[in-house]
Amino acid sequence: MLNLSTNRIDEKVNKSLYKSFGMVKDFRAGKIMARLLIISFIIILILVFLPWTQNIQSKGYVTTLQPNQRPQTVNSIIAGRIEKWFVREGNYVDKGDTIMFISEIKDEYFDPQLLSRTEDQIKSKELTVNSYMEKVKALDNQIDALINTRKLKLEQARNYVKQAILQIQSDSIDFEAAKTNLSIAEKQVARTQQLYEDGLKSLTDLETKKLKLQETQAKKISAENKLLESQNKLINAQVELGSIDNQFKDKLAKAESEKYASLSSMYDAEAIVTKMQNQYMNYSVRQGMYYITAPQDGYITQTIRSGIGETVKEGEELMTIMPAVYDLAVSMYIEPMDLPLMEKGQSVRFMFDGWPSVIFSGWPNLSYGTFGGKVVAIDNFISPNGKYRILVSPDADDVEWPDGLRVGSGANGIALLKDVPIWYELWRRFNGFPPDYYKTKTKNEQMKEDKKK
Repeated sequence: MLNLSTNRIDEKVNKSLYKSFGMVKDFRAGKIMARLLIISFIIILILVFLPWTQNIQSKGYVTTLQPNQRPQTVNSIIAGRIEKWFVREGNYVDKGDTIMFISEIKDEYFDPQLLSRTEDQIKSKELTVNSYMEKVKALDNQIDALINTRKLKLEQARNYVKQAILQIQSDSIDFEAAKTNLSIAEKQVARTQQLYEDGLKSLTDLETKKLKLQETQAKKISAENKLLESQNKLINAQVELGSIDNQFKDKLAKAESEKYASLSSMYDAEAIVTKMQNQYMNYSVRQGMYYITAPQDGYITQTIRSGIGETVKEGEELMTIMPAVYDLAVSMYIEPMDLPLMEKGQSVRFMFDGWPSVIFSGWPNLSYGTFGGKVVAIDNFISPNGKYRILVSPDADDVEWPDGLRVGSGANGIALLKDVPIWYELWRRFNGFPPDYYKTKTKNEQMKEDKKK
């Protein structure tokens, strides 16, 4: 009571019968406040020495671990006109299932008999190649025959040359004998003339010797003519030998020229056949591209081009498909100053959109509704948003991620760092210092440390 009034009731009322009078009278505000301050100081003192897990918080989104498991677009490889759809959005398709059918819009592919006509052209060109091959074989046979004939003809001509040489030798011997006989005959005529003048020989003997001399002179001239004729035959045989050689060289060169011309034509025809075969395969593959098929098992999520009769260009996007089987991961971005604090295998806690959670960033063990992950990749190049991207996969030793989680869902990530006292964390934040840098201990290092303890 404040005791402001002069009319007191202390002696008129038995205050022991009323509890409220006793409480008001015995109340000491300063004493209670002191107790509260002491208790609060003790609690704060205890709290500042409690362990606090340093962390880096960042937002991200759910993606897939493998690139081929992420949502992809189905493109049209060729230009065409949409004729029929076989699926709708939300349908599940297996790999190879037909999604849609498109028709041709380029006039060079309008012919319904395009493949058969191209195949006929290929067969015709193949026959042309075979014809050139047969011509080349015939020319090879002709060249072989010319080579054999040339060999025989040259051998025959060489024999004629040898015969002419031997004939010259024989005729030269006869010519030398004729000259010797002529010399003897001249000497005999001279001696007979001397003897006739001396009266030892008759005129008849002299005339006989002169007649013999004339006969010997005629034989010498005949032998000389034969020798010259044999020499002419040798020259003719040598000329014939060179003529035969040149003649067959000319024939062989002409045959080989025709052969190589045929080979050139054959190679050109083979090149055309190869080109047409390539064109035929292109036509065949192109006809198989009229049916757009699913590249893998998944769900049709969105049709970009719709309707019947619309034309599409080469490489144009038609629809998106989400693979049915995928390994979830979270893509999150961190500041460049936090990049040195991150490494592969580091623990991260997530709060996913749609899954209620109670989070204590400094005490992750007390958090509820969060899910664990491990860093599996860190980009080496900064992203367009000025941050570095890290990829986090589910932690196999932690609670499994929700089954209903879908690619593209939002995720709030908390990368767990070093455990420090709360007072140190407050001091660090007050001074604007970054979290402590540390390296995660490997299993071997942790086992060695436990053995030492």
